[in-house]
Amino acid sequence: MELDGRVVVVTGGTRGVGAGIARSFLAAGAEVAVCARRPPDEPVSADGRQASFTPLDLRDQGAVRDFFDAVADRYGRLDCLVNNAGGTPYRLLGEGEAERHARVVELNLLAPMTAALAARPWLGRTRGSVVMIGSVSGTRPSPGTAAYGAAKAGLENLARSMAVEWAPDIRVNTLVLGMVRTELAHLHYGDDAGIEAVGATVPLGRLAEPADVGDAAVFLASDRARYVSGASLLVHGGGERPAFLDAATVNKES
Repeated sequence: MELDGRVVVVTGGTRGVGAGIARSFLAAGAEVAVCARRPPDEPVSADGRQASFTPLDLRDQGAVRDFFDAVADRYGRLDCLVNNAGGTPYRLLGEGEAERHARVVELNLLAPMTAALAARPWLGRTRGSVVMIGSVSGTRPSPGTAAYGAAKAGLENLARSMAVEWAPDIRVNTLVLGMVRTELAHLHYGDDAGIEAVGATVPLGRLAEPADVGDAAVFLASDRARYVSGASLLVHGGGERPAFLDAATVNKES
């Protein structure tokens, strides 16, 4: 298989996008280690193979270093780090305490940097790669998630700098995500009808599935992307359907 014998770490890999990424790597033949603050509701598995799980707070730098050392000791190597852990509740910037917004930045920018630094010695031995999970919120105004958007913008810039500094031994790329349908999608988009309506605003006609993200991550980690580094790959279904297209359709029908 594409990544047979490779070893991959997925942070925040117990549910949602992270679990989808982990399953794609398992299906591609990789050994997968996931970490998160809370255990998964059920083991993360695909094709009869299962990811290992370690409870981990990525803000604890010592624990993060110990985790990567343990993964390398267990499997004998490390080939890819997928920095997926992150997220934020909806909160207008002026309505939350500064400390809350700082924690969002810590989780979405500083924690991925901590993980990458801990993984670097092992990735350098295999000429491996880092895949950052970014967001379209980092490239456009993000009301209600301003700190998150700022952190994701910083993450994308960090990835490009790492790609230059860590070359030629380690490749670093970013997946820039749009809307993804996960088990928590209803919290953002409402019931199934609401999710379908939101999906209709995407040129490809639906929200992404976690597997869509996972397959893109597998590509960036594979030898097929051996000359791809410092790149930002958009996984957003074409973005948002331009309003003038809907207006033109209405005018045509009328």
